[in-house]
Amino acid sequence: MNFDAITAARLPELLCAMPKAELHMHIEGSLEPELIFALAKRNKVRLRYESVEALRAAYAFTDLQSFLDIYYAGASVLQQPQDFYDMAWAYFQRAKADNVVHAEIFFDPQTHTARKVSMRTVITGLHRACVDAQSQLGISSSLILCFLRHLSEDEAFETFEEAFPFRDKFIGVGLDSSERGHPPEKFERVFKRAAQLGFKLVAHAGEEGPPAYIWSALDVLHAQRIDHGVQAVHDAALMSRLAQERVPLTVCPLSNQKLCVFPDLADHNLGHMLDQGLCVMLNSDDPAYFGGYLNENFLQTFAALPLNAVHAYQLACNSFEASFVSEAQKQVWRGQLDECFKQFGC
Repeated sequence: MNFDAITAARLPELLCAMPKAELHMHIEGSLEPELIFALAKRNKVRLRYESVEALRAAYAFTDLQSFLDIYYAGASVLQQPQDFYDMAWAYFQRAKADNVVHAEIFFDPQTHTARKVSMRTVITGLHRACVDAQSQLGISSSLILCFLRHLSEDEAFETFEEAFPFRDKFIGVGLDSSERGHPPEKFERVFKRAAQLGFKLVAHAGEEGPPAYIWSALDVLHAQRIDHGVQAVHDAALMSRLAQERVPLTVCPLSNQKLCVFPDLADHNLGHMLDQGLCVMLNSDDPAYFGGYLNENFLQTFAALPLNAVHAYQLACNSFEASFVSEAQKQVWRGQLDECFKQFGC
């Protein structure tokens, strides 16, 4: 393939057009201010903010915790199955516009069950949107249940047991929320139980936390995929392992910038990780709060860093490689990716 045929002028068009998978997307983080206000009106929820503009203006985060505070407040409007459906459907429509062919979506049931919203309400609403996304938009998807790491492992077990009757509607478990002070090993037993029952395992590690958290996620939780992982560059032995074992890292550049992990996108280490042979791919994390869905992450990151068509192709391929689907399906998507690049003259 002649990647040199892709000029700098045409690269943004290619980034938007190429098929891609998204593997790090918190569905509650796709809740746009306009939908928050619409659902608040539907469910008669009083918000602290007087308008959509006032709420959006509050999206000035200094770290992960300052984001989480407003993230949980926004989720308070989600109360009925239709609310969860509408939220997920809005995301899928944006994903279709970004040429996302597959999405593996995180959801945080503890955020909702703590408000007396039932597990059935959460999962059935989200799952129905996933089914419709496949039939109406041609986007395949899966749900991954995340435990909130600032809560206890006992509470995680309770959540897992509560979700188990709906086990056919989610494929794995993950770990998210406040990273600092909450190492992965805090959840060793519940991850072991999930593995015994055949669920896929992923974990946030190395966003704000140290490289040691990535080691623990791999060796204690036996995570098959690391969400974020950008702090790995501070540990040469870890970088070598990640490259050799092709451990996927679901990197989220605009999120990293918004939460001050990297003050400027030009400082991001994505290019370095790619050059070191790591299986990294781009994702939008919480796009309603961090300023962009998947294509916007591609466009802004490529504008800020010395990345080219070779990197674009590798990032898309990595997203397929890291997904929890059959090898046959991955091959179909690779073929679609090759065809897209050929249309651009490669």
